[in-house]
Amino acid sequence: MKWAEISILTTHEAAETVANIFHELGSSGVVIEDPELVNSYLASGVWDYSDIPQESNTEVVTVKAYLPVDHQLDDKLRNFEEEFQQISSRGMDKGKGEMQCREVQEEDWASSWKAFFHPIKVGQYIVIKPSWEEYIATVDDLVIELDPGMAFGTGTHQTTAMCCRALEETVKAGDLIFDVGTGSGILSIAAAKLGAASVQAVDLDHGAVRVAKENVVINQVEDIVQVGQGDLLTGVTGQADIVIANIIADVVIKLLVDIPKRLKDEGIFIASGIITERLSDVAAAMLEHNLIVEKVIEEGGWVAIIARKGGR
Repeated sequence: MKWAEISILTTHEAAETVANIFHELGSSGVVIEDPELVNSYLASGVWDYSDIPQESNTEVVTVKAYLPVDHQLDDKLRNFEEEFQQISSRGMDKGKGEMQCREVQEEDWASSWKAFFHPIKVGQYIVIKPSWEEYIATVDDLVIELDPGMAFGTGTHQTTAMCCRALEETVKAGDLIFDVGTGSGILSIAAAKLGAASVQAVDLDHGAVRVAKENVVINQVEDIVQVGQGDLLTGVTGQADIVIANIIADVVIKLLVDIPKRLKDEGIFIASGIITERLSDVAAAMLEHNLIVEKVIEEGGWVAIIARKGGR
């Protein structure tokens, strides 16, 4: 399958707004290439980036999205350009605004980064192991075998790792979980391995749905995790003990309208994909929807929030 890789040069301030525009156009996964984040990875040694130098220009952020090459692509690109030009009217610096578009084959994109993806322990128990790598597990390890393909979510990004740790703290045996924007299925699989009785995973992107289903089978949790295509919570039924969404702040805020009626009393909402600067916005929106923030996890300029549904 052919994909269009759309990349735009922007600023830290506007990066999340640009990502949200891409999301609204149907790209459920967006890559934000933040040079400050790259430098932090190089310093930590988490990624095997031995041939990549420290970034000197940390002011320019590249936002990329992948859209299918089909009859709707031209209209989506025109809509993106119109929305991008509106960013300045919101009082934000949109930066250079240089945009590039190129076609990539799914197999080329999905394979090019494999040299940098190795087993990594992201929590007290959860270990993410690429399907092509060997790993000797300890007694307490919960190993998730993963092949992300074109989907998003390898466990190496801080937001995914923080969500895994939040699940370790909150999942109880027998829980019903909703995973919104499942990507590779990593968080659904983690919830299943932590003892959840049922997980409903949803993603808008059909490619992510396919990859998530494959990863569910690889990890032998298909009797627990059901993956479907849908927009946010439109693809799930019932009320959950835990809803988790690793998306971006604006989409999390949009999602909050439906969260209270989709959570059981005292249910937990875990939200990430949120840059530190947007924490107050998301926390305020949670309070408006009767969600009490119980814990904030912060790492590398990103946050994850654990909130509980209030009693009123």
